[in-house]
Amino acid sequence: MLIDIKNLRVRFNQTNEAVKSISFSIERGKTFCLVGESGSGKSVTAKSIIGLLDKSNATISGQITYHKSETESVDLLTLTNAELSAYRGTEIAMIFQDPMSSLNPVMSCGNQVAELFMYHQKLNKSEAKKQTINLFQKVQLPRPQQLFDAYPHEVSGGQIQRIMIAMALACKPQLLIADEPTTALDVTVQKTILDLLVQLQQEFKMAILFITHDLGVVAEIADEVAVMYQGEIVENKPVITLFSNPEHKYTQALLACRPPLDSKPDRLPTIADFLSEKPIIETETSATSDKKIVLSKEVVLKVSGLSKKYRAKKGWFGFGDQWFDAVKKVDFELFKGESLGLVGESGSGKTTIGQCLVQLTKSSEGKVWFKDQLIDEIADKDLQLFHQKVQLIFQDPLGALNPLITVIDAVVEPILFHGLAKNAKQANTKAAKILHHVGLEPHFHHRLPNELSGGQRQRVVIARALATEPEVIVCDEAVSALDVSIQAQVLNLLNDLKKEFGLTYLFISHDLAVVRFFCDRIIVLNQGEIVEQGLATTVCDKPLEKYTQKLISSIPKGNIESIKLALLNRNSPQL
Repeated sequence: MLIDIKNLRVRFNQTNEAVKSISFSIERGKTFCLVGESGSGKSVTAKSIIGLLDKSNATISGQITYHKSETESVDLLTLTNAELSAYRGTEIAMIFQDPMSSLNPVMSCGNQVAELFMYHQKLNKSEAKKQTINLFQKVQLPRPQQLFDAYPHEVSGGQIQRIMIAMALACKPQLLIADEPTTALDVTVQKTILDLLVQLQQEFKMAILFITHDLGVVAEIADEVAVMYQGEIVENKPVITLFSNPEHKYTQALLACRPPLDSKPDRLPTIADFLSEKPIIETETSATSDKKIVLSKEVVLKVSGLSKKYRAKKGWFGFGDQWFDAVKKVDFELFKGESLGLVGESGSGKTTIGQCLVQLTKSSEGKVWFKDQLIDEIADKDLQLFHQKVQLIFQDPLGALNPLITVIDAVVEPILFHGLAKNAKQANTKAAKILHHVGLEPHFHHRLPNELSGGQRQRVVIARALATEPEVIVCDEAVSALDVSIQAQVLNLLNDLKKEFGLTYLFISHDLAVVRFFCDRIIVLNQGEIVEQGLATTVCDKPLEKYTQKLISSIPKGNIESIKLALLNRNSPQL
């Protein structure tokens, strides 16, 4: 055994009990997964282990026994911060959920890893650089020499996460804590990161505490699983046992909330459905329900030959400029009342197309019509009406909201701006009705964004979009960073609003499972070009292109067969 946690309790400000007397153990060389929604206590548990909680407002009790060897053990909770620093990085390392915020933006990626070798192993600068480049090669980073000198903003999300893994592995820790390391990553990047962690685990013979909300990811990597709900562990089993026979309703709910790949239900079950005493009504159509989809003949948006170039490198006086083609001559139509999915990896051009459609950026070539009007020819005085009718929901709701404006004021603002109410009182009444539609009742109205959960913030952003009475909403990765349970709620909500208000969606995502459930048709993008398109179930069930097949094969399956295969690949003794 590597680490034993017994009766761990964590209270904030003496009253808020975030972790309620939990116990579990992690074996050497094994992967232990903590699963649950945001706020269940997963990250607080991880930070307790490594001593990252602020003890001025956190009260921690219980035992966290770390077995450094067969004869040497220590209770980490009894150590001072200075004593714990001898364990951080060398014995226990951590990968955080948001790698960009964990790195110094004004320091090169390589130097941030090299300083660990210089601090912990007392290497000189030259030797530390050599060790860092070797580590970059181990985590399969391309061009390690160049990336050593690159800054975080110059590196892709997947590469940033590999740099964080390299940083965590610099001192060959016995326990690696991975806190949501694949959340919001493309499914293909997510798969490579998971495969990489398994490979490095075998090479370094380390244990992993993997924190996630997605049981599909758990199926790919776990040996043992503990499910957390409201600060308590409600189920703790080997991974095959858990998936074969989930006993607690909360575990059953987490499994059911994930959009299925073999059917197209009308609605996704939510946590509340399982935890309530009401029977769950299954409304599911077959996987071959394409014939039931009837698309309107009215075209709301038409895109013809859309291209967008960005300057990759600037030359002197315009000579020698190098350009990057983000989007290459894309054509498609968006019909009234449909949900059209735009799918592809990061860098495929999805977001650029969405920004061109709402006029956040100008296209380099091509034409876009809103109904019968060419948007490039819309007079400046009429652009406000266009922006009222075509709205955008951003991926990051916290970044999209003013941190100093309350929920109701955030919705009142666009109502007044577009002149959709005669006065502030009428605007407030209208905003309250919209917030009710998205499931935010009056006790939320005067909260600030940082006082809301991720799902609640996303509902505010949806309410802001609805406030302008739009006809088209562009959803740019609107659910990719949400817990699977909150994701199910938001997807159901978007479908309900579509029916109620006659909305049309352009739904941008990298997750084909989500798009298969939510969309009528799918367009698959690769490197700025359309490689495949068609009805959602047809493209997902019978993909023609290798790129689409790769996207689908990268989705965590979360079934018993995939778990057995994953365990077999890791040479697990569980089989």
